[in-house]
Amino acid sequence: MAWDALYSSAFESVKGRIGRVGKVLLAYNTNIDAVKYLDGRDLEGRIEKTGKDEVLRYAEELPGRIESVPQLLGSILWSVKRGKAAELFVESCSTRFYMRGWGWDELRMGGQVGIMANLLGGVYGVPVIAHVPQLSRLQAGLFKDGPIYVPKLEGGKVKLVHPRNFGGDEESCIHYIYEFPRGFRVFDFQAPRENRFIGATDDYNTNVYIRPEFHEHFEEIAESASLAVVSGLQALTEENYRGPLETLREHLEVLGERGIPVHLEFAFTQDETVRKAIMDLLGLFHGVGLNEVELASIMEVMGEKGLAEKLLAHDPVDPIAVTEAMLKLAGRTGVKRIHFHTYGYYLALTDYKGEFVRDALLFAALAAAAKAKLGDVRSIDDVVRAMDVPVNVKAKPVEEALSKEYGMKDGIAEVNGYQLAFVPTKIVVRPKSTVGIGDTISSSAFVGEFALR
Repeated sequence: MAWDALYSSAFESVKGRIGRVGKVLLAYNTNIDAVKYLDGRDLEGRIEKTGKDEVLRYAEELPGRIESVPQLLGSILWSVKRGKAAELFVESCSTRFYMRGWGWDELRMGGQVGIMANLLGGVYGVPVIAHVPQLSRLQAGLFKDGPIYVPKLEGGKVKLVHPRNFGGDEESCIHYIYEFPRGFRVFDFQAPRENRFIGATDDYNTNVYIRPEFHEHFEEIAESASLAVVSGLQALTEENYRGPLETLREHLEVLGERGIPVHLEFAFTQDETVRKAIMDLLGLFHGVGLNEVELASIMEVMGEKGLAEKLLAHDPVDPIAVTEAMLKLAGRTGVKRIHFHTYGYYLALTDYKGEFVRDALLFAALAAAAKAKLGDVRSIDDVVRAMDVPVNVKAKPVEEALSKEYGMKDGIAEVNGYQLAFVPTKIVVRPKSTVGIGDTISSSAFVGEFALR
């Protein structure tokens, strides 16, 4: 199949129609990413000084939260060893001081809402309304120019303004991002692919703090929206999840009454109780986006431990196991769209049919490759600069397995009454950064799909 021709056609189709989407509401997490590019010798020295045996304990199994420096360093090793992303809340003040002392190489927009707002509003020109838990001057300055708005109360009425015109100076919510390239070595560990570990040190996003004006005037804020994306639930715990998820339910009911499709961007959620509670709400969403670690964690709470193990057993991830898991999730929750993204390929299971689902995935894959190649995508025309990035050759066996099992043709098959769409991604061998690529994929595919409808 001529995938490059399909990529080119999909890009032109989405580019020509993306202006029709309308406003996208984004909630709830925005922060500042302090990015540190790991150095192997430096990391080894820190581990030796901290206590190698103690650190290595946490390289095998992630703690629930980070309460010490050995847990921080061990969790970084966990990600390096597997080439998998993970994010944990840093509880202890002494570890936070350690991270601040370790420093960073650059500051960037962070949080799924912040990254998506800059992409959709600042790059694609799609108007967005973003929930920003704390709007410091530093945070406001990281938003791009474009139709990006935050609600502001003036005289008891809600006004939408660009974050830089908000006029406040609240706290800065910092997340520390420890990035490593493919082949990165530390002791006997070698990263099979590039990725990062995230240590969250702010108390707003981790508790899913929702601004009073956003909560009290949500119906008014939602009136002008055509689509919505929810994210940032991953740090909730059994102790603090009830209030935020009750508010989320209320917001979903308001959006549902208005017929606004809502996408949930799932992220690795350590607390099993929270995972179950989020899954109970999935039927109120139009769709959900996740990777193999996240899908496996959902299968675990559904009692599908064998299937969860299958999802993490192979590289590339077994697409038949992924499809089986998505079918079980759709059947249990009634969610209409499940978007699975992994290194090398994407799948979308939908209860509706059309090539536009596949083409939106292609556009998303091209956008992700552009971000990996360029680091920062400045306009939608930058996206097409990834056309020269080769299509992943390792996805060929994946495509063949799907063709054999489901009779897939041109990236589309029918499975148990659902449509399954597949695309091989374009792989940038040495990406400038991996932060925000998952958010780029999911928001581009979701918005791109509605642009093409």
